[in-house]
Amino acid sequence: MAGKPKLHYTKGRGKMESIRWLLAAAGVEFEEEFIETKEDLEKLRNDGVLLFQQVPMVEVDGMKMVQTRAILSYIAAKYNLYGKDLKERAWIDMYVEGTTDLMGMIMYLPFQPADTKEKNLALIIERATTRYFPVYEKALKDHGQDYLVGNKLSWADVHLLEAILMAEECKPDVLSAFPLLQAFKGRISNIPTIKKFLQPGSQRKPPTDEKVVAVVRKIFNI
Repeated sequence: MAGKPKLHYTKGRGKMESIRWLLAAAGVEFEEEFIETKEDLEKLRNDGVLLFQQVPMVEVDGMKMVQTRAILSYIAAKYNLYGKDLKERAWIDMYVEGTTDLMGMIMYLPFQPADTKEKNLALIIERATTRYFPVYEKALKDHGQDYLVGNKLSWADVHLLEAILMAEECKPDVLSAFPLLQAFKGRISNIPTIKKFLQPGSQRKPPTDEKVVAVVRKIFNI
């Protein structure tokens, strides 16, 4: 039997967090080897295991996979979270790209200068409530199922729940105008594997604070 996937990244959320979410949703146990210093990152680079000198990197099925999107696609396909055909996969990809854009804005917020944070936070909430969440609300209404694509859990659902929870950390009532998304959040949060990941003590990482920002800046020279 193959060993558990091993995730190489910092102790923060960053680009690895969606990978943690998807593995957890699939019920896959994984190990983490944290990059805590600049030397840890240099060692990985010098060992030649980072194809483009970048993390996230996941050791899985004898591969040392890099590039977040490639890793997520592989996990989704392997664990049957990527639709039943090409058309469903295309919809999953579109929905995931939307949530990736929104989560990207939220992810970079703690790294921005203090004087621009308020403006950027307002932009995140405006985009979430006028550009992104209306799309998913309409998708659930038009589709008439519990899930975004087909009638079973997919990567798109897992990613959307992660995005919703991140947006709620920015503004707790961000879903107030989206009743179907509120119901979706309740349903998906209660799927046993996801419920377990949302419990304290899981491998889910807390919101990025100043301490994490300082460590990341040091490791990556930013």
